[in-house]
Amino acid sequence: MDLVGSQEVKKVVNSVLDVIRRQIVEGEITEIDAPQIIKMIKEKCESEQRPSLQSVINGTGVVLHTNLGRSLLSPEIKEYLNRIMFSYSNLEYDLQAKKRGLRYHHVEKILRELTGAEDVLVVNNNAAAVMLVLDTLVPNKEVIVSRGELVEIGGSFRVPEIITKGGGSLHEVGTTNKTHLKDYQDAINENTGAILKVHTSNYRIVGFTEKPDPVELQKLAHAAGVPMINDLGSGLFIDLSKYGLPKEPLIQEAVATSDLVTFSGDKLLGGPQAGIIAGKRSLIEKIKHNQLLRALRVDKMTLAALEATLLLYRNPAQAARKIPTLRMITMSFDELKERANDLAAKLESIPGLSVQMGSGESQVGGGSFPGYRIPTALVYLTLPTSCSPTKFEQLLRTGEPPIVARLEHDQLIFDVRTLQGGDVTKIYHRISSLMK
Repeated sequence: MDLVGSQEVKKVVNSVLDVIRRQIVEGEITEIDAPQIIKMIKEKCESEQRPSLQSVINGTGVVLHTNLGRSLLSPEIKEYLNRIMFSYSNLEYDLQAKKRGLRYHHVEKILRELTGAEDVLVVNNNAAAVMLVLDTLVPNKEVIVSRGELVEIGGSFRVPEIITKGGGSLHEVGTTNKTHLKDYQDAINENTGAILKVHTSNYRIVGFTEKPDPVELQKLAHAAGVPMINDLGSGLFIDLSKYGLPKEPLIQEAVATSDLVTFSGDKLLGGPQAGIIAGKRSLIEKIKHNQLLRALRVDKMTLAALEATLLLYRNPAQAARKIPTLRMITMSFDELKERANDLAAKLESIPGLSVQMGSGESQVGGGSFPGYRIPTALVYLTLPTSCSPTKFEQLLRTGEPPIVARLEHDQLIFDVRTLQGGDVTKIYHRISSLMK
């Protein structure tokens, strides 16, 4: 309670006393327990000082769980981040030239190397990246987009609205399932500002479908004298199809067939929240001079986390092991089964708890690999009949540390794919204490 000010303590005391008075009036208590009241005041003061943002154990199996913070940063970069976060840095200072520098330079070299782009720019998320590109290049111009690519992302943000907020107007072509090169060609007019290709990273259209080759689309854009912009949404540097996942477009491939590419830093890339713009230097230079950039710029924490994550990609095999998002997605079933065995063995020692193991499916999440499920190992918990599964799940979720699991058919289910080092022991201790 040392950190709680006198005014805050007074508020807590009054609120606790209000509860006691109500309990007396309603006949819930008949005598005053002074030590218990002091304990209630202390616990409430401690609760009021606890930060709202907490570390959570993810037992859902959704790797890029948007509600639980999406990508986890690699432990490999923790020491570096500590140095940058808690000291002064050369964020906007050129140490060699002894003059002011640009914050974006810290990630430009590694991003150009990994993407193959002439130039790059980083802003605070991918929606901002798309809006900034359109605001710079197509104010009061038409943006041609396939009807099959009018994506809505989380929080009801939609591509058409982002286009209009960016100063452009939407020109839809084709149909939901089929858009031909000729559809784009017929739509081009004197007011066309750009052709925008949007990767449908959070849903998939299958069956009777068709869309033009990106190379041909870029040629058409250049013939019309307008840029070809490719919004990848969730950016991916490593081909994960060799791990059994569906083929997704790589950032390097998109950069080679587009004038500008935008993608996220905190999804499949496995870094912090960021929006990355990569492409032609002449276009990036124009974007850098847009006054809106200052409102969308990233801070030193984002830049440090992004640069350190990107450096791991210089060795793709290392990246797959050391970047948590990639490691969880590519984890073998044998590894998952071993982890499930460990959790089940610990939980089986808790009296009154029935524990079973089984197989199931995980999700990548975060609007990535839509409709695809990854085989995984599950641990099922069946509680005593006297214990409400719904109440038990709530106690796990709201306790310390918060543990988020699945609840299906009155069984608690842990998908071990998303458990981190030390989580098994923490889950055991929390469930053990609740079962007493």
